[in-house]
Amino acid sequence: MSDEVEQGNGLVPVQYHQFEIGDEDGPVGADLEREHNGLVRIADDAITVMTGIHTGDVDVTVTLHEAQPATGSGSWQEVVEISAHSASGELMVRGIMDDLDEELPVLSFSGPGDYRLRIHARGRDTAVDLAPDEVTEWYLIQAWPAPTDEVTVLRQSDTYGATVRGL
Repeated sequence: MSDEVEQGNGLVPVQYHQFEIGDEDGPVGADLEREHNGLVRIADDAITVMTGIHTGDVDVTVTLHEAQPATGSGSWQEVVEISAHSASGELMVRGIMDDLDEELPVLSFSGPGDYRLRIHARGRDTAVDLAPDEVTEWYLIQAWPAPTDEVTVLRQSDTYGATVRGL
């Protein structure tokens, strides 16, 4: 039996190599370490997911879980787990300059509080610094209620992530 509560998929607009996860009513990661892991950068007001493309759309799937899902191997090149806080219960994936055509499920599905996010990426080496017309990058964001914990890097294997970590 799966603990999955909901799943959604859609295109997320990217500008300047990034899209965000945030809560408009407050900081999402104020007490988390700021070291850059090549996939996710944490600032007080948002979690920034770094993309290989400069501008365009990436394919994002969100799955919501009652408890921590099993770690799958799959074809993901980068996988990082982070904690996020939602002050309003509206922790969401969003573009930094453009709205999503169709909103993805709210990550903080149990209301205000602390959540764990496992962010997966693949395809970031395909069109680095470009603005492709077709999708070249895929992301999976798994979310579940959990107390705040350290950033955990589960996989680092793409060239773009290594370049970002070197900055």
